[in-house]
Amino acid sequence: MTRILILDGHPEKGSFCGALAGEYAENALTKGHEVRVQHLSELKFDPDFGTSDFKNAPELEPDLQKLWNDITWCEHVVIAYPLWWGGHPAKLKGLFDRVLLPGKAFKYISGKALPEKLLEGRTAEVLVTADTPGWIFRWLYGAGSRKQTEKQILSFCGLKPKGYHIFSPIRGSNDRARAKMLSRAGHLGRKAA
Repeated sequence: MTRILILDGHPEKGSFCGALAGEYAENALTKGHEVRVQHLSELKFDPDFGTSDFKNAPELEPDLQKLWNDITWCEHVVIAYPLWWGGHPAKLKGLFDRVLLPGKAFKYISGKALPEKLLEGRTAEVLVTADTPGWIFRWLYGAGSRKQTEKQILSFCGLKPKGYHIFSPIRGSNDRARAKMLSRAGHLGRKAA
C-alpha cells in the first residue's frame, strides 16, 4: 500500500482534468492505496510570491500548510494539470512558488551548484490535458513543460518522475474519446507507485 497525494491542478472546478484526477484516485483506492486529493480550484492562497527573498517568504496560508502536510505525508505525488500556453496555469505555478521552498523542499549548500533534495524517497507522476496533439507537443514544441515539471520542479526537490502522460486533444473530443482517456487514467491509478 502506498500513500498517494493527487493534486488536481486545474484552476476551475469540474474540469475534465479534475475528472482524470478523480478516476486515478478511485482506481488507486481499489488497489488498497491510501489516497488524498487536493483541488487547486478550492485552495485559498495568494499565488504571488511577491518580491521578497526566500528568507522573508510569506507565511503559508492554512490551505497551503495542509497541502504541504500532505506532501510530507505521501510517498507518491500525482499532479494533473491543463497545458496552457505551453506550461502550467498561473495559479498552479504560483502554488509551486509558494509551497516548494528552500529549507522545506530543497536546501542550498554553500559551494554546490545544485541543492540538497529534501523530498527524496518520493515518486511523482503527471497527467496533462492539452488541446495540442501529443506528437506536436513533443516534436514541434520540444515538450518544454515536461522538462520544466520533471527536471526543474520535481527532480530539483527530490521527487523521482515515474511518468508524464498527455491526454489530448481535449478540444473537439467526443464522449467516446474522453471515456478512453478516463479509462487510461484509471489504469494508471490501478498500477500506481
